[in-house]
Amino acid sequence: MNRYIPNQHGAWAMLLLPFLLGLSVAGARTVHIPLFLCWLFMYLFSFPVLQWIKTRRTERYLKPAVVYGVILIPLVGIVVGAQPKLIGYGILLLAAFAIPAYFAKNKNERALLNDIVAILLFCSFIYPVVYVSAGIEADWTRTTLLFLLLGLYFVGTALYVKTVIREKKNPRYYRISVGYHALLIPFAAWLSLPLALVFAILLLRAVFLPKKGLKIKQTGTAEIGFAVLLYLSVLLVYL
Repeated sequence: MNRYIPNQHGAWAMLLLPFLLGLSVAGARTVHIPLFLCWLFMYLFSFPVLQWIKTRRTERYLKPAVVYGVILIPLVGIVVGAQPKLIGYGILLLAAFAIPAYFAKNKNERALLNDIVAILLFCSFIYPVVYVSAGIEADWTRTTLLFLLLGLYFVGTALYVKTVIREKKNPRYYRISVGYHALLIPFAAWLSLPLALVFAILLLRAVFLPKKGLKIKQTGTAEIGFAVLLYLSVLLVYL
């Protein structure tokens, strides 16, 4: 199953939070069901494609790519049929896919820049979610603030996770992670006190948890809790 299921546990939070917050801002419609399924299978389809680009092992990754592609095609048709203007968003995603493809080809997909690009792509999903609900008259100021909030949060998470796993013996990464989280607090405080408290907790996470020797599974489990905490705090502020 490791040919079919991505091993990036943090990506699931990035997959869900922009969608859930977009629904919270603008409300849900029936078309959101195929829209989310389309988004999910685009992510799943990208996994074997990037692995094939990285390894050139066609015999291993062709079948999962075909399976996900066959599921994805009718979902894309349903979404585009309901919201034709989303074709533009799809073209942007396709163009941006060249960046992770480049890092995969060079076997450097763990690079921080690649992480940041992936984060921005995941977080951008909040825009079509809101558009499907409210159209051009949507509250784009609030939507963009949530996009920024999510992007800043996930970049901080990427930095923190590196200090726990791949860069756990690199003091420079630890200082960057702690400094980054400290700088986020004023921005969060500008938005609201509850969000400032959440980001203060995230700062404590960045300071103390890398010293606890957490395993990968423990780190992933804890991140689910932090993502839920952020989601609930945003609901408290904006709803």
